[in-house]
Amino acid sequence: MSRPIVAIVGRPNVGKSTLFNLIANKKISIVEDNPGVTRDRLYAPAQWLDREFTLVDTGGIENNLKDEMFVHIRAQAEIAIKEADVIVFLVDARAGLLQQDEAVCSILRSAKKPVILTVNKADSPKQEAQVYDFYSLGLGDPIPISSANKLNIGDLLDEIVAKFPEEQSGEYEGDEDVIRVAIIGRPNVGKSSIFNALVGSERSIVSDVAGTTRDAIDTTVQRNGMKFLFIDTAGMRKKSKVEEPVEKYSVIRSLRSVDRADVTLMVLDAAEGVTEQDKKIAGYAHDEGKGIVIVVNKWDLATKDTSTHLRYTENLRKEIVFLQYAPVVYVSAKNNQRISRLPELIHYVAEQHAMRIATGVLNQVIGDAVATNPPPSERGVKLKILYATQVKTKPPTFVFFVNDPAIMHFSYQRFLENKLRDAFGFEGTPIHIIVRGRDENT
Repeated sequence: MSRPIVAIVGRPNVGKSTLFNLIANKKISIVEDNPGVTRDRLYAPAQWLDREFTLVDTGGIENNLKDEMFVHIRAQAEIAIKEADVIVFLVDARAGLLQQDEAVCSILRSAKKPVILTVNKADSPKQEAQVYDFYSLGLGDPIPISSANKLNIGDLLDEIVAKFPEEQSGEYEGDEDVIRVAIIGRPNVGKSSIFNALVGSERSIVSDVAGTTRDAIDTTVQRNGMKFLFIDTAGMRKKSKVEEPVEKYSVIRSLRSVDRADVTLMVLDAAEGVTEQDKKIAGYAHDEGKGIVIVVNKWDLATKDTSTHLRYTENLRKEIVFLQYAPVVYVSAKNNQRISRLPELIHYVAEQHAMRIATGVLNQVIGDAVATNPPPSERGVKLKILYATQVKTKPPTFVFFVNDPAIMHFSYQRFLENKLRDAFGFEGTPIHIIVRGRDENT
């Protein structure tokens, strides 16, 4: 099920990026006391209580039609507004109500979305008194906060969650027998062609014009007793190369599709190789714990010799180092070459993604690994792994209880992950490892 999208909008320099970083709990947006620093939408997963959502940061909205950059920023913000489920309209208590705020308010009214009027920098009695000025915008009760001092952020998040749309499931969302597959990648790498070949009909428009697919399209197919829900996503394009506004916000729709998927087909162009944007797209699916199959399309156009396949695979592994576990298949959607291999491979990866290991067997493998390569010591204290247990699937997630989590080094954790893969496979799926102290709950 896709997460709700929450967009933070407002005029420049009201603290949107600071609030974004605070809620996302990461230093993602550049924070600088100059208007126009945030030039494009940034998005990050966020959570409040038991609700997960995608948070979108936007550049400041201005009416400066003579400045091309601010026109672009405004267009990006308006796109985020169109795609959002809830909008946080951020204003500045210190500056008070400005004409620019009223202009932004006018845009938000026309969007007809739930809007939460949020007054930032309300961290003194003088600024708190300024909050009342914003009632004139007609957006209901303003929520005073201070992003810098973390004041009333919980109240704001409570209000955000309260305005989320009701959770809805598609026809097959609750069907555990259906494998949900998102086809992802940059525009014009052949996603729609692969989708059509898998579905067996011209369900998506196929064109050499990048960005043809605007929205995610769901199609359910049965193959050899297996049921698949294929999601053909809009192409994700590097922001500097995106021109059409409708294509820009299709990026967020693509992320929604990844959220809903069990397995993602990461489609690459054989001729172009791995680009930075490919790494970002694959990284999102990896971070979200989705099963991943790397599909190198247009293989018929590649100049080949006896070692081309091996060299290409080695280069892929070097370029996308975090996807060492993902199987690679070389196809030509145009000539229908090796497309028939994909359903069986998707099914296999889905099984790996949903695999559960018995606690006794798991601890035997971990015990053998520790005996082979004893844990390191730090500050005279030796790491002791007390026991491990699997707490969830999709992706397989393990909790390791240890005497001191602080001395579990990343390299030793990676060693344990590799041992789990050696013993159980887990091909095509990330593995999440959580380290806890002996008295901590899972």
